[in-house]
Parts: sequence; C-alpha cells; structure tokens
Amino acid sequence: MSEIYNVIIVGSGPAGWTAAVYTARAGLRPLVLAGSLEAGGALMTTTEVENFPGWPEGILGPELMEKMQEQAEKFGARTEYEDAVELSLTDPVKIVKTADNEYRAKTVILALGSAYRKLNVPGETELSGKGVSYCATCDGFFFKNREIGIVGGGDSAVTEALFLARFGKTVHVIHRRDALRASKVLADRLLGTKNVVMHWNSKVQSINGTDELTSVTLENTLTQERSDLPLDGLFIAIGHSPRSGIVSSQVETDEAGYIKTAAPTTATNLPGVFACGDVVDHNYRQAVTAAGAGCAAALDAQAFLASLP
Repeated sequence: MSEIYNVIIVGSGPAGWTAAVYTARAGLRPLVLAGSLEAGGALMTTTEVENFPGWPEGILGPELMEKMQEQAEKFGARTEYEDAVELSLTDPVKIVKTADNEYRAKTVILALGSAYRKLNVPGETELSGKGVSYCATCDGFFFKNREIGIVGGGDSAVTEALFLARFGKTVHVIHRRDALRASKVLADRLLGTKNVVMHWNSKVQSINGTDELTSVTLENTLTQERSDLPLDGLFIAIGHSPRSGIVSSQVETDEAGYIKTAAPTTATNLPGVFACGDVVDHNYRQAVTAAGAGCAAALDAQAFLASLP
C-alpha cells in the first residue's frame, strides 16, 4: 500500500511484456499485472508464430511470451498474476485494485488486449465448449476427421481454417459475402485446399444441439433461404472487441471501444496514462505491431516521469 510504483502495466501480451522490458531496462522497476487466467494474451493460444522477427524457424506462442516475460524480469520487472478489477486514473497517483490488493503508481500503461467477438445467435452460449469454440489452435485437434465449420472471412478466420484443414475431414467456411476479406496469399491457399468447402453469402441463424453441437442453420443473405449444415465442431472467427470496459468511463474511446491515443504517441486523454496493443489497434493486430506499441508506451511513460518535478 505504501509503495508508489513508477509504472504499472495492466496486461501481459506482446505489448505489455515489451513495455515491461523497456521500463525495467530503464531502471523504473515496473509492476506487471499479468492476469490470473489469461496471462500472456492471445498468443498463449497460438501454436506457431512464423512472422515474428528473429525466429526464422517459427516459435510457439506461449514460448515467445515466456521469453518476453523472462527478459522483462531479468531487468527487474515484478509480475503479479492478478486481474485489475478497478482503476482510478485521474489523479497524479493512479490506483489499480485487484481482488486482493491495491497498487499505486505515477504512470499506468494499459495493455488490456481484446476479446473474441460472438455471433449472438441462439445456441451459441449453451453449446460453447460443447462443439462451439473461438480458438482453432486450442481445440482443433479434438475434431480430427470430423466435419468442422468456421465463420469468418478475414485473415484470422482463413488462418484458422487452414489450421483446421489439417485435422478435419471437411472444413466448411461460412462467410456472409461472396469474396474473402483476407489477403490474397491466404485466400488463394485456402481456396486451393482440397478438404475446404466454401459457403458464400451465408450467415449462421442458430447453432443446434442439446448436449453437444449437431448442426447450424444457415441463411442465404441474397435469397433468405435457410438450410441445416450438420457439423461436429464450429469455430467462430469474426473479430475481437477491445477490453476497454474497465476504463471507458475515464479514458476516451472510439465508437468501437478502442482507446484513443494522441498519435504518434501512446498518450491517452489522462496525464500519465498510456495505451498500447490490441486495445488501441483495430487495423493491424499483429504481435510485432503490439510489441512496437509497447515499446512506444514505455518510452512515453519514461519521458512523462522525467518531466515530473
């Protein structure tokens, strides 16, 4: 209670750990609130990262996060596996509360990340974990040689569909438009995969089953015709929502909930509060861009601390 940290970093994905590396190396002894269940962010559910610079052979997502944490702690970062439940950010000394503790700091870096976006259709909640999943790399193996569906058409959805094609008998890609939004390289690779079936101009109206998923009801967006598609597994990859709700009453956000920053800096509307990673970025959403933003937030926090009397 009596200690006032120079920096508290809320979140522990690539943005949070990079901010921790930079602030720790600057001698600021940051506190990282890594979370109790989701420490490491979205990369903890990624099997292999092939596009992070310095790893030509690829690296497992959890291993990359572990190495980032190790590097931050080597320079003096402190890690607590707690969830921030309440933040008071308007005063010169910021307060971050968890279920069991209260921490104070001169600056706070928000690396809150984002959450999976849901379809919000009948049966989705009831069958989540019973055939419905939001993470192909987490659950794809359980559907080996089965009929698998995936909803979405962006880079993330196509990447997950290609991953699922390694396991599934058939992968049914359900997309509400007549062309994929993914990059051409990924789209061409998917369309050339033999066990992939495209369901164009289709949206999921309901997810069906009692104790486990049995099918989804699709509606054609052009004709409004409906049909049932038997499935053993359904993966939903339609984007993410920023985890900004805990601070949205204090920190300015855009209409989608992403925290606004004073570009090119990571400064929010509140002095001493900085934001980085997926809670800010709804354009690129890459591990390397999140890490770069974490670096920027650390340097911005360092400059702010240096300006204090």
